[in-house]
Amino acid sequence: APGTMNGSGSEEPQPSQEAEEARLQEAERDWEAAKAFYDNLVTQRPRPPKSQNAITVAVSSRALFNLVEERRIFEEQGVEKYVEYQQANEDVILKPGPAFYFVKALMQVNARLLELYPDDEERFDIVLMTNNHAQVGVRLINSINHYGLTIERFCMTGGQSPIGYLTAYLTNLYLSVDCDKVQEAIKAGIASATMFTGNKDVIYSDTQLRVAFDGDAVIFSDESEQIVKEHGLDRFFEHEQLNENKPLAQGPLKGFLEDLGKLQKKFYAKNERLNCPIRTYLVTARSAASSGARVLKTLRSWGLEIDEALFLAGAPKGPILVKIRPHIFFDDQMFHIEGAQKLGTIAAHVPYGVAQKYNKST
Repeated sequence: APGTMNGSGSEEPQPSQEAEEARLQEAERDWEAAKAFYDNLVTQRPRPPKSQNAITVAVSSRALFNLVEERRIFEEQGVEKYVEYQQANEDVILKPGPAFYFVKALMQVNARLLELYPDDEERFDIVLMTNNHAQVGVRLINSINHYGLTIERFCMTGGQSPIGYLTAYLTNLYLSVDCDKVQEAIKAGIASATMFTGNKDVIYSDTQLRVAFDGDAVIFSDESEQIVKEHGLDRFFEHEQLNENKPLAQGPLKGFLEDLGKLQKKFYAKNERLNCPIRTYLVTARSAASSGARVLKTLRSWGLEIDEALFLAGAPKGPILVKIRPHIFFDDQMFHIEGAQKLGTIAAHVPYGVAQKYNKST
């Protein structure tokens, strides 16, 4: 009898395990059927990759395009007038928004990857993730096709928050101009940032994706910033030197830096290091001698390379960013975002860590 009880006990989880395996097999069959259908179409467009293989970047419509005037109509006249306006102007092409040139650069990386690895799905997949209504979709599609952007996946939630869909799409990075949605996504564990347009016209590289990151509370956790805020710089320098060989904990954008590194290695494997279409930059207010070693040793412990590391020792970041001309610059402090923006850099605010208590936009 005890043997029977043990036997039945061990068998109890089996049905759910079998059900899960059956679900996965069914999902795989769905993907294969979709692939077969897509491959039979006469098209020059590459088939979108599976979410689990891709680096999924979800972008809101207001981050991708300039919808300032449309937003004003929505706020002043309501949703019906807004939809009516969008439909009446669906053949009027939208102007680029703050994430536009970043998305274009992602497309360029994809094109190079497909040349080198035509059957590999490890590349960027852009999803337009918007709480717009479906009736606005035609104008968005017309604008996307006008600029030759490869955005096949749309998620239009009709006024509902898109955050739940971000998880379903296995999103690696979410960009929006709505700080509340970005904070919601960060709380859900998704790398996210609020986009800000640069105040000057800048010519961006069309052959190399350039991504600049702040360090603390962006790539790394905010533990060191907490020391600065609570105990001052001298205590911070002392703390960093004492903990030089202890890696910092990861921050919200560490995973995206890791994704970029994986793609870089695919180019290196084809002897394309000197011609790599991705370049990464660390732009930190830390000083090299007093607190730089811990940062570099942390990256090394993670197995991550950064192409250029700029330790500014408290100097403004804006002038350095003008020289780099990144397609996007991630920072957790509005002070640095605004400084970058004034000099023309497209900046993305990461609302994470202790600095948010002190972030006051001027």
